[in-house]
Amino acid sequence: MSTSDQDQAVDTPIAAPDADESRLTPRQARRLRIVLSSVGMAAMAVVLGLRIASRSSVLVVGVYGLALILCGIVIELSRNGRTRLGSWLLGIGLVAAIGSDWLLIP
Repeated sequence: MSTSDQDQAVDTPIAAPDADESRLTPRQARRLRIVLSSVGMAAMAVVLGLRIASRSSVLVVGVYGLALILCGIVIELSRNGRTRLGSWLLGIGLVAAIGSDWLLIP
């Protein structure tokens, strides 16, 4: 199998018996997760900067620092093809970060 055959095989969607034509290919799904994680990282960095400017707390740095680390882990998982796991971690982690900010940080 040549490299062009391998690239073509990666771009073809996974066939299911009654699959829609609007499904993402695995490569598109990985790119989408990487973009979403990068946007999440940028948003968490901005919120972290704003929260530190208003009050300097170790808890603020810890919560948003962990959220930034989580976004980086999701990017690596997506690059390695673990998009479902990455999606779940990104969703649950960002909800947990926002929830802990709302509940724990005065």
